[in-house]
Amino acid sequence: MAWETLRNTAESPLPWKRQKIYRRNALLRQLIESQYQRNDLELRPGTFRVRGDTLEIFPAYEDKLAYRIAFFGDEVERIVIFNPLTGEFFGEPEKIEVFPAKHYITQEDRLKKAIVDIENELDERLKYFKANGKLLEAQRIEQRTLYDLEMLREVGYCSGIENYSRHLDQRPAGSAPWTLVDYLPSDYLLFLDESHMTIPQIRGMFNGDRSRKNVLVDYGFRLPSAVDNRPLTFKEFEDHMGFTIYTSATPPPMNWGAPTRS
Repeated sequence: MAWETLRNTAESPLPWKRQKIYRRNALLRQLIESQYQRNDLELRPGTFRVRGDTLEIFPAYEDKLAYRIAFFGDEVERIVIFNPLTGEFFGEPEKIEVFPAKHYITQEDRLKKAIVDIENELDERLKYFKANGKLLEAQRIEQRTLYDLEMLREVGYCSGIENYSRHLDQRPAGSAPWTLVDYLPSDYLLFLDESHMTIPQIRGMFNGDRSRKNVLVDYGFRLPSAVDNRPLTFKEFEDHMGFTIYTSATPPPMNWGAPTRS
């Protein structure tokens, strides 16, 4: 029987099938690369444990369901779905898929490129702060960014990783981030309830986020690329709108500009 090959990307979950042969050490490495943590004492969401020939995984996105995978040598002999708190048995599927524990999982070559881009941006920011006599800000951003880079190299994740999303996505500066509406079809129907309030809130989300991020960037808490992890501007949101129905009990004049499709 051929060895089963696993591929760990954000788009590809980790599959297990009964009566398939796997290299168990490779499976454990794949789980760690998917940001699962090994904990042989307490099984909680986002962890896995190994007991003899049995591997137990508690997916990060589940509340009461975990998987127990029993091996016979390198062959998956049995897969069980159970409640890790009560031990209640829910079934024995032929195959399962386990998705990464973190949202920000990227391919290794893209992560390496992102690290180089972050290092280059850090160098530019340090030159700017030192040239303007802002030594405290320079020390602050250097310590913070170097720690994040070390975490990215060693475990592929760091606290606040979303602030590096522009580099991880390899997007140009100032471009809009990916959002849920990017996954909707072009002919979807959008209802804006209480539109006299929700339309200004769309503008407010972007402006409020930009104001907060500018303070963090100016005082050396974040690199300038952090501002590109943001809500959509109203123009960007309008470009994503499908067929739109505005509902309101007290509609004001449409002073935000007529939508392209309504």
